Amino acid sequence: ELLSKADDVLVFVPGILRAGRGSKVCGAASSSLDVPRPQKPLVLYSYEGNQFCRLVREVLTELDIVFELRSAGKGSPRREELASITGGSSQCPLFLIDPNTGINMAESKDIIEYLYKTYADFTPPSELLKSVSGVVTPLLKPVYKAIAPLQAGSSRENEFEYKSELAEAKAKIFDEIASAPVVIYTYSLSPFCTEATALLDSAGVSYEEVSLGKEWIPGLIDDPLKRAALLEITGSSSLPNIFVGGNSIGGLFSGNPGLLAALEAGELRPMVKAAMKSM
Repeated sequence: ELLSKADDVLVFVPGILRAGRGSKVCGAASSSLDVPRPQKPLVLYSYEGNQFCRLVREVLTELDIVFELRSAGKGSPRREELASITGGSSQCPLFLIDPNTGINMAESKDIIEYLYKTYADFTPPSELLKSVSGVVTPLLKPVYKAIAPLQAGSSRENEFEYKSELAEAKAKIFDEIASAPVVIYTYSLSPFCTEATALLDSAGVSYEEVSLGKEWIPGLIDDPLKRAALLEITGSSSLPNIFVGGNSIGGLFSGNPGLLAALEAGELRPMVKAAMKSM
């Protein structure tokens, strides 16, 4: 009975992690972006009640892809139809056929990766993380702003020593952001930083990553002086902090304009190209 209840809970986990997905066309498939559109409807074999089938349908919806749904629940003759297509078992509950590319595949993870790569400009970050950021970031920003200089040693008796070390850290940052068109400052344990680098990767944007440690918490941060220097340079000590052409565009969801907003508006790649030309 306990295992049965655990299974019931696990059914909802993918939906929780993808909260907000599938209800609208995502920015990665916006009509303002030059993204490929399938000329023929895709075909999806799936059945209701399977969370992995639902995840694939959500992605198809948010990418605004026309598809033919062939229900293949237990006992359905379409299971045998599917077996004849795959040359394998009729127990496979999920299968995608893309007549536009000739691609056929069965695993939900592979299907989702394929759909974003083929019919989106980038793979959008977690909507749940975006919602959390919208609530938490405004609350913690003043806390981060107060803590960053203290962690760097601003309260020490020798104020001149602190200012001298801070100036060195700022100089180091200016050297780093001038070394590549795109530079991103991160923490290795931050989900926001992980999503930001994954977003750049999916968009095909090359970057230099500078890690300040595992997190901003004392004992986990390796370079508090550089964090305080980022605060002075950009007005924000939150990471990720992304620079394009030596200018900060902010973090994953916030900033001027912020990484996600820049991609959705089609602004990031022109900014990167301009930065590459100026180097």
